[in-house]
Amino acid sequence: MKNKKVWIGVVAVVLVALVIWMCSGGKKEQTVEFETAKVEKQNISTSITATGTIEPVTSVTVGTQVSGIVSKLYVDYNSVVKKGQVIAELDKTNLISELNRAKADLTSAQSTLNYETANFNRYQTLFDKGLVSANDYESARLSYDKARQSVASSRESVQKAQTNLGYATITSPIDGVVLSKAVEEGQTVAASFNTPELFTIAQDLTDMRVIADIDEADIGGVQEGQRVTFTVDAFPEDKFEGQVTQVRQQATTSSNVVTYEVVISAPNKDLKLKPGLTANVTIYTLEKNDVLAAPAKALRFVPNEALLSKGQQIEDVEAKAKVWTLEGNTFKAHAVEVGTSNGMLTEITSGISAGTEVLVDFKLSGGEMEEAGQQAQNPFMPRPRNNRQQGGNGGGQQPRR
Repeated sequence: MKNKKVWIGVVAVVLVALVIWMCSGGKKEQTVEFETAKVEKQNISTSITATGTIEPVTSVTVGTQVSGIVSKLYVDYNSVVKKGQVIAELDKTNLISELNRAKADLTSAQSTLNYETANFNRYQTLFDKGLVSANDYESARLSYDKARQSVASSRESVQKAQTNLGYATITSPIDGVVLSKAVEEGQTVAASFNTPELFTIAQDLTDMRVIADIDEADIGGVQEGQRVTFTVDAFPEDKFEGQVTQVRQQATTSSNVVTYEVVISAPNKDLKLKPGLTANVTIYTLEKNDVLAAPAKALRFVPNEALLSKGQQIEDVEAKAKVWTLEGNTFKAHAVEVGTSNGMLTEITSGISAGTEVLVDFKLSGGEMEEAGQQAQNPFMPRPRNNRQQGGNGGGQQPRR
């Protein structure tokens, strides 16, 4: 009986507590905290990123137009060369032999020409006196013409042989640095169908460039003169600067991805940048510095009477763009003119003064939403038909009202 009385007392206490909880609404009071931001001078910029390859602005591939054995090399990798400096020589034995043969042919042709000239002059005299037939005269003139053409052809052969002999001595076409060497002494090079590549010479390694591949979705915003920053893996702590110098019109398609080449200047006074390095490029397609701006979210903030506290009211205005302030218990709208935006910040050209605190977002605390462990949705945005509301702190679903 004693235990029974104790249990009855416990049940009575629980029932009383339940009645009190139900009468109090069974929930904590819901409060709204508003997030604000100052309208102030800021820098607005938009950018696109890409990768590219660093290369010299001017580089020349040095080859040879004649075949032969490489007899001498006078430069190696990283050698500094001057324009006209001898950098390699081919074996000249066969070329000298060809020149000598061409000269001998020229001498023979000249001798023939001398004989045919004298013979033609003799026949011309006889023909004028009527002592030889026209046929003999024409035959002598034909032989003379052939001898002259033979001499001209022989002279060209001598000139060609001399030129080929000159090609055996390979000189640098520019002042620069040897980047690559493709041959060694004793190696045979054949120039039958194409020009063998012997060296690659970069003109000036203090003036480099980046060839960046820009996606077709971003190329519309890229223009000459835009500021560029880039990094390379070799010096991850350094940030290099340049600018867009050329936007090439030719498209490249690889794996169904269309890209365009953009040329970016890359001053290299300290010679840190090396040809072939991969550059991680950022191109600033929009830059406005020291302009009055507000968070872009402030222009999307719209108060709703759904969660206003007692005594609070709304003063709205008709405008294409507006921001809101909370002045005492009044939500007040301010019509503003906007300029450029990068999605995070929006330029304010007129309508509100610097230093003004504008409403950006809100946060719900207490009430059923907090007890259910759900994130609040924005009650100040227009309500969709399914009664879901989007808030600044995540998604969720408000109870139906």
